[in-house]
Formats: sequence, structure tokens, C-alpha cells
Amino acid sequence: MWRQQDGPMGFGLPAAIGAAVAYPDRPVVCITGDGSIQMNMQEMMTADDLGLNVKVAIFKNGYLGMVRQWQQLFLGKRYSSVKISSPDFVALAKSFGAHGFRARTMDEAEQMIDLALHTDGLVIMEFDITEETNVYPIVPPGLSNQDMIVE
Repeated sequence: MWRQQDGPMGFGLPAAIGAAVAYPDRPVVCITGDGSIQMNMQEMMTADDLGLNVKVAIFKNGYLGMVRQWQQLFLGKRYSSVKISSPDFVALAKSFGAHGFRARTMDEAEQMIDLALHTDGLVIMEFDITEETNVYPIVPPGLSNQDMIVE
């Protein structure tokens, strides 16, 4: 499931839980950022309590990433209220009874993804990324999907 129009913060984990309930025999992967997951991270407990096979990939850069990206690309890097602090998501996962893994390099990331996909239940994967890593596609303000920037 993908919300391509507006990327609502906090949508990913609850949507993944819904998908896992609807399709319990399929693995479900939620890809989110450290800002977005903090809108609903308490739902890790729900996923674990229900024994759902959900894998959560968290890109951690210490920013509300898409908002920062808008400010970078369209507002001349005039950053306002986008720098955030984030918990240790591996420790947080374990506190909810889930599995937690962290990758700081591409080699570690590949190994972690393989491990996560072969681990039953809720798995939280924390990917440390650079602060100004951007996500595409993105639609410029006031324009339509026909005007999206893809790189």
C-alpha cells in the first residue's frame, strides 16, 4: 500500500498492520522514516501482541525527511522545525518484545534485510542514513503528479 499523493506521516505502520491482518500468510514490509514512525510507534505493541509478520524498515537521519526535502528543494534550504531526535529503535523494538536490527553500511543493510525476512514476527530494521538523503518521487508545491520530480 502506498500513499503517493501526500505521504502522510504515521501512515505506514498502521497500514502494514492492516495488511498483515488481511493477509496473515504473507510477509508485510513497512518502509518509513524516523520522523514518521514516531507518530504511531506505539502500534509496534499491537503488531507484536497480534503476532503479525511485519517488517519495519526505518530510515533514520534525524529529520522530518520529506518536510526537510521540501525546504531544501523549494525554499532555498531555509530549514524550520525539521531537526528531530529519535530513540534507539533497536532497543525500542526489544522493549515491545520484537526483534531489532541496525545497519550502518550497505553490506550490513543487505545482511540485515535477509535476516529480517527470515525472522518470524515483528522485526524493526534501523538504517542509519545521511542527513540530506532525499526521497523520490516528489511533487512540487502547487503542481500535479504530472510534474513530479523523479530524481
